Amino acid sequence: MSESIKIITSNRRARREYHITETLEAGLALQGTEVKSLRAGRANLQDAFCKVEGGEVFMVNAHISPYSHGNLNNHDPLRPRKLLLHKREVGKLKKATQQKGFTIIPLKLYFKNGIAKVEIGLARGKKLYDKRADIAERDTQRRLDRTLKNF
Repeated sequence: MSESIKIITSNRRARREYHITETLEAGLALQGTEVKSLRAGRANLQDAFCKVEGGEVFMVNAHISPYSHGNLNNHDPLRPRKLLLHKREVGKLKKATQQKGFTIIPLKLYFKNGIAKVEIGLARGKKLYDKRADIAERDTQRRLDRTLKNF
């Protein structure tokens, strides 16, 4: 059985701003018009983060635009959305976020076999010198690739 994955949006800034130590796949508890809006590709994870509250994980500040053909049944674009995870995964994330400097960041929003999923990452913020080192490493790799291509 082949899995069909259609990426809706990804948080490109997350890998630049954070060291991702671990990733998990979670389901999303969505309203009807949110699913239609996601199928149209109208979502943004730019300022989104996740928090653990009362044994549940919520994705906060993820913007899913209101559905264009929705009426009074449209949703609030910035409402907190519950992530569907196993109890042991929630406990693991809660324990990790209690450590200093760790947070949970949504990395990707996608449909897997027709079901909306989000890839979340356990992350630690990068310092300015870490970001500079990454940029320098990327530049040297690009130069090396360019010189090897010419030969």
